[in-house]
Amino acid sequence: MKNSLAALLFFSLLGCHKNNTEAPSSQVLIESFQSWNGDSLPAYPSGKPKISIVKVTIPPHSELPKHYHPVINAGVLLSGELTVVDSKGNTLKMKAGDPIIELVNQVHYGKNEGNVPAEIVVFYAGTEDTLIVVKE
Repeated sequence: MKNSLAALLFFSLLGCHKNNTEAPSSQVLIESFQSWNGDSLPAYPSGKPKISIVKVTIPPHSELPKHYHPVINAGVLLSGELTVVDSKGNTLKMKAGDPIIELVNQVHYGKNEGNVPAEIVVFYAGTEDTLIVVKE
């Protein structure tokens, strides 16, 4: 009886009901061995792992400073539009919902040419002693 009650509580908290005709689903948004500009991703660093999840908001008609990431990272643009530009002049135009596998150890910047804030959530896979962003 205890286990049945616990399971019922668990599934009701998840919003899954026995009579619900929709099944849970998942969708891979992006998967690659390369960053968005086609460069290969490096090996993960050694050391004590540290995961960081950061939400970045870029106001309309503004841009981030030039920077680079010493660790592998990926994100999803939640709202707005964003153009990412690398030091070679490659560009990636993103719209809300688009995923990105970011550049590692390569200078780049993002700019919001739209009229609404661009919000992106970025996941960084680093180590406890490694910065996730370095401004140039």
